[in-house]
Amino acid sequence: MWNVSAPLALSREQEKVLQTWVAARNTPQKIVLRSRIVLLAAAGKANRSIARELRTSRTTVLLWRARFQQGGTAALAEDAPGRGRKQKITPTQVQQIVQATLHTQPKAATHWSVRSMARVHGVSPASIQRIWDAHGLKPHRTRTFKLSRDRQFVEKLTDIVGLYLNPPDKALVACVDEKSQIQALNRTQPGLPMKAGRCATLTHDYKRNGTTTLFAALNMLDGKVIGECMARHRHQEFLKFLRRLDREWPSHLALHLIVDNYGTHKHPNVKKWLQRHRRFHLHFTPTSSSWLNLIERWFAALTEKRLRRGSFFSVEELTHAIEEYLAETNRQPKPFLWTASVQKILEKINRCKAISETPH
Repeated sequence: MWNVSAPLALSREQEKVLQTWVAARNTPQKIVLRSRIVLLAAAGKANRSIARELRTSRTTVLLWRARFQQGGTAALAEDAPGRGRKQKITPTQVQQIVQATLHTQPKAATHWSVRSMARVHGVSPASIQRIWDAHGLKPHRTRTFKLSRDRQFVEKLTDIVGLYLNPPDKALVACVDEKSQIQALNRTQPGLPMKAGRCATLTHDYKRNGTTTLFAALNMLDGKVIGECMARHRHQEFLKFLRRLDREWPSHLALHLIVDNYGTHKHPNVKKWLQRHRRFHLHFTPTSSSWLNLIERWFAALTEKRLRRGSFFSVEELTHAIEEYLAETNRQPKPFLWTASVQKILEKINRCKAISETPH
C-alpha cells in the first residue's frame, strides 16, 4: 500500500501538461479527474483526502497514482484494453457512411447534415460528426472555382508570371484594375460596439446613397497604390487614369500594366492613345483569371478593413474613406510578392481538370 505521507514525484513538464488538461474546456472529464488526482498526490495529500475532495473512491486514486508512476502523463489519457464503452458502429458501417457522404445526396436537399445522415443509418448525430471529423468531411462547406477556357492561357500566364518573377530592366510593373459599383451604404440604425463576450453589431438592412468606381494601380516594386474615385466606368475614365499614371511615374521608365479583359481596356480610343505613348505596355490576364492580378488582393483588403463595416451617408463620404485608406497604406506600403512558378500553377490546374472530368 501507498505511504500516504509521501508526495508523488512530478516534473515541471508533467505538471504543466496536467494543468493544461485541467484548464482546457475540451478535455474529457475522465482525464481531468485523473490529472487532478496526480496533482493532489504530488502536493502530498493523503489518498483518502483526495478521494473525498474529488468525490471518487480510494481505489480509483490508488489506480491512477500507479498508472502515472508506470507510464507518466501518457498513461492518464489511455484506458486499459477491454475497458470502456464497447464499439457499436462497425468498420463496415463507417465505410458505408463515408461513401454515402461522398457519393449521394439526401432527398430534396443538396447535401447531408449530421441529423439526416444519422436517421438513414440509424446512429446518433454525434457518431456521424465523429466519423466526418476523422475523415475530414465537411458537407456543409463549398469553395468556388472557375477554370479558364482562354485558348492563349499558357502564353498569357507565362507573360504575367514572368513580369512578377523577372521584371524587365528600366521598367515599372504595375497591376491595374477598377473596383466598380462601390456602394455608399448607410445602416438604418446605429450598431452596438464590441465588448467582452459580444462582437460588434450591424443592422442587416441599409439605405443606398449612390456608387463610385475606384481606379487603382499597384506598383509591384514598392507596394504603393495610385487610386482615384470616378463617377463612371468607361473608357474615358480609364484614359484619364492612364494620363495620371503617365504624369506621376518617372518618364524614363517603361510601364508594364497588368489588366483584365474588360472592354474599356481594349477600346479603340484607348488603343490610339497607347500608340502615341509607347512606354505603356498592356498585359492582359487570361479570361476568368482575375487571381493573376495582384491588385485584386489589395481590393480585398480595402473591402475587409474599410468598406464592409462602414456606414456612409453620401458618395462624398465614401470617397473620402477610400482616399483616407489609400493615404494610410501608402505611408508604410508592403509589396505583394508573387512566388508561384508557371509550372506549379499548370500542375495545379491540370489536377483540377482531371478531378472535374472524373465521373462522380
